[in-house]
Amino acid sequence: MIGDVSRTENIYIVCGYTDMRKAIDGLAAIVQQNFKLDVFSESLFLFCRKRCDRIKALLWEEDGFVLLYKRLENGKYKWPRDRVEAKQITKQEFRWLLEGLSIEQKTAIKPAKTGTIC
Repeated sequence: MIGDVSRTENIYIVCGYTDMRKAIDGLAAIVQQNFKLDVFSESLFLFCRKRCDRIKALLWEEDGFVLLYKRLENGKYKWPRDRVEAKQITKQEFRWLLEGLSIEQKTAIKPAKTGTIC
C-alpha cells in the first residue's frame, strides 16, 4: 500500500530547518550524506520548513520512494530546532507530533526517591 507508515521500523525527525523545495533525491541525499543513514531501510524520515506549518516524509517501499507532504491550515508543528541531527523518535512521539504536540512530553508523575518510604 502506498505510504503505509505503520510498517516502518524506525522514524527519524530531521531537526532544524529543511529547504522544502527539495524533492525525493534531495531529501534522500540529506539522509545519506549528512546523517549516514540507510535511506533504503524500512524507516520514515521527517523534514520541516522554517515556518513549521508543512512537513515532508520520505519512505522507501519495495519498488520505490514515497514522498508524503502535509500542510496545516491552522497551527504549527512543534519541531525541535536545537541542533542539526536526525533524531530517532517513537511511534507515540510521531503521533504527538502530528497532533500538534511536542515530542518531548513532561511526565505527570515524579519518580520516587530510592530509600524512602511513602
